[in-house]
Amino acid sequence: MSSRLPFPAVTALLAALCLAAPAAARDNIQIAGSSTVLPYATIVAELFGENFEHPTPVVEGGGSGAGRKKLCEGLGEGTIDIANSSSRIKQSDIDLCNANGVTGVMEVRFGYDGIVFAALRDQPDFAFTPADWYRALGARIVQDGALVENRLRDWAEVNPAFPSQEILAFIPGTKHGTREVFDHNVLLAGCKETGAHDLYAATAEGDEEAKKKAADEACLDLRTDGLSVDIDGDYTETLARVQSNPVGIGVFGLSFYQSNTDRLRVYPMSGVMPSVETIASGDYPVSRPLYFYVKLAHMGVIPGLREYVAFFLSDEVAGPDGPLADYGLVSDPKLAETQALVAAERPMEPLSQ
Repeated sequence: MSSRLPFPAVTALLAALCLAAPAAARDNIQIAGSSTVLPYATIVAELFGENFEHPTPVVEGGGSGAGRKKLCEGLGEGTIDIANSSSRIKQSDIDLCNANGVTGVMEVRFGYDGIVFAALRDQPDFAFTPADWYRALGARIVQDGALVENRLRDWAEVNPAFPSQEILAFIPGTKHGTREVFDHNVLLAGCKETGAHDLYAATAEGDEEAKKKAADEACLDLRTDGLSVDIDGDYTETLARVQSNPVGIGVFGLSFYQSNTDRLRVYPMSGVMPSVETIASGDYPVSRPLYFYVKLAHMGVIPGLREYVAFFLSDEVAGPDGPLADYGLVSDPKLAETQALVAAERPMEPLSQ
């Protein structure tokens, strides 16, 4: 995504955020971390580069844990400024930061990653659980106490309570920002619910940790017979595929679904209907908060860092009508509180034990 914000919004933001920054040997912001946060941060970085007199920040992936580790390597232009994370920072990260002199870290929760399961409005009722989706899409499923190749082709075979309908699912592709939450909160959770995870672990080699890791990876293997279709494009592509295949069920961001309620119906997961409220509260199981962590010692030293953080958290960017919501972010109902925290450059409090 690469488009300028409406001129009035940019003018207001520039007036509020354009502050003089001291010169530094490195003039661009360095960011690394979560692959889930990566597309959101990339959108913001591109908009920032287009609308501010600063270079476009460099945003890299590598994973949440790796990003936090890089953040905590130390201070100075040879270290990154921000770590993106799809999980909250751990005490081990904080200990590493403290050991390397990184004593001021600001925690920024900028929204929630939530996906919904929807079909055309005239399709029948479903009330899903992660176990249903694993049994529908997993490469191998449990039958008679053993793992077998998945040959189920009808939702009624997955769950006798379901109507008879061909299994056809359009899910986020591996390059999509929401694939990680689908993998972890649906496939892996369903694999564990059905007992497949235990069976995978029982046949794996190594110690308990190695067996668990092998089972986690095996649980994410999907059937390859055409009933599970990866969509690497945006949600308009998913909608087009569902419209062309009326029995198909698609995975969408909540905000996209809410903009298309005239065409789509949404299904509950584990008895909870998706909404801004249930996603933000954590009641809806296919969601999680998203964060980035800022090295406060670099504020006012790395040019544009202070402005970038405030720009990211602005209503125009992270609010419910901003470009991140178009990509699938659920805006944080408490965004104003985070904006105040960022304005005060308040370091994070100790983790609750």
